[in-house]
Amino acid sequence: MTKTKSALLVGVGGQGAILTAKVLVNGLMEAGYDVKMSEVHGMSQRGGSVSTQVLWGEKVNSPVIGYGAADIVVAFEKMEAVRYANFLKPDGIAVINDYEMASSSIAAGLCEYPQGCLEAMESHFKCHVLKAGEIAESLGSAKCMNIVLFGSMVKALGMDKVVDWEDVIARTVPAKFKELNLKAYRAGHDAVKE
Repeated sequence: MTKTKSALLVGVGGQGAILTAKVLVNGLMEAGYDVKMSEVHGMSQRGGSVSTQVLWGEKVNSPVIGYGAADIVVAFEKMEAVRYANFLKPDGIAVINDYEMASSSIAAGLCEYPQGCLEAMESHFKCHVLKAGEIAESLGSAKCMNIVLFGSMVKALGMDKVVDWEDVIARTVPAKFKELNLKAYRAGHDAVKE
């Protein structure tokens, strides 16, 4: 691979975006790519926005994705997809969790949750929308929602053969959650239709 690829993982504090990025980075490094990652936590511990940028290729000079440069945005919450849409390439892909999480200003009644987030994204980008939280709950725990989304991202980018992702997941997540996360990865992967 000579061209640099990039992924922007966005969500709300506590949804697992950082762990998901670490799984991605670990696998890409093992596959021999030069990988750079940056994180922005903001007010994540208070339910604020979190974004993680991952770039990989033969040589990566910066850990920062510019506007209109991301190959994929993985949104753990659908309003976050819209918030970061300007980072996607025109032919970029969005993997979006059809899930609403009220920000502090919405929870305080200062504003309402915006309507039409999914429709806005689908009118501009190729999108894979899934209810990752429901999929995770059906497997036994909503906490593996992030790995459901990771499986969808791998499939959407056609990265299935880059590395043994199941092995990377098994070595990255806590041992007691290994089987749950492997099921989550497979379910997310299967949720993306060609």
